[in-house]
Amino acid sequence: MAAIYQAVYRRASSLFCRLHSTYVRKMRYLNELKEDDSLCRQAQTSGAFYLFHNLSPFLQQVGKKYLVPQLSAAGALEKSVIESELKGSFTDLRKALFVVDGKDSPLLASAQSLLRWHDSHQYCSKTGQPTQKNLAGSKRVCHASGIIYYPQMSPAVITLVSDGSRCLLARQPSFPQGMYSSLSGFCDLGENVEETVRREVAEEVGLEVESLWYSASQHWPFPSSCLLIACHATVRAQQAEISMNSLELEEARWFALEEIVEGLKREPGSSKQDDGSFLPWFPPKQAIAHQLICEWVKQQTSQPA
Repeated sequence: MAAIYQAVYRRASSLFCRLHSTYVRKMRYLNELKEDDSLCRQAQTSGAFYLFHNLSPFLQQVGKKYLVPQLSAAGALEKSVIESELKGSFTDLRKALFVVDGKDSPLLASAQSLLRWHDSHQYCSKTGQPTQKNLAGSKRVCHASGIIYYPQMSPAVITLVSDGSRCLLARQPSFPQGMYSSLSGFCDLGENVEETVRREVAEEVGLEVESLWYSASQHWPFPSSCLLIACHATVRAQQAEISMNSLELEEARWFALEEIVEGLKREPGSSKQDDGSFLPWFPPKQAIAHQLICEWVKQQTSQPA
């Protein structure tokens, strides 16, 4: 009987600790804010706000650093007035994500994605009637049909392909000059992650994946909010001749370890040579592609000679 009591007590104590941990309290409070308009209204009076204009966040430059000011409600002020009084500017999100502190990047990405979603879901897809958002902005409701719309993300894979001693990186036409990154593509309906990785690698560079494994994931606000599922994939070295799909890629090539290590040291804008060409550089550390590349480097350097 004592053993049963002790087991129940331990489970109850564990549950109590979980329910009263800082993380659990925070998550439950945020969930209440999404559903309770009165609670959300109270929070707004003491909350801090990020400012956006045409989906671009407001940044302040202090020395060589860019800061995201967290402000009280600014009211209906003109853009030029805000920039003048707060001594900053509204900055394209693609640039902002890579110049602010790591803690601000995911918040800016989430905020812009939510603003974009609301802008494109103002009408019910069934009735054509206007939808109304709740105070927290966590959903939109069509009162004519009762349909509730919630923000959604599109799943996509981002894959670093390697053949044992080299890794494959590519350029899309929209990339900044000199930047190479991992292969990426959206999941098709009915596909799992493994099928998407194999199909994308085959479509984009004409290679057949031999094995793959999951690394991590990241919310990405472009083009309109997706969940990047990062994977490593290997192909056989004997079958590693690239057959690039020029409709999707501008260039794709193999990189040796030494090239990758040097490329990681370069920063955007610092790779232009005297003849006008650009040395390869890779996505900055805030991007999950950077993590994939660094993991591959670590794997190569930790292998026995």
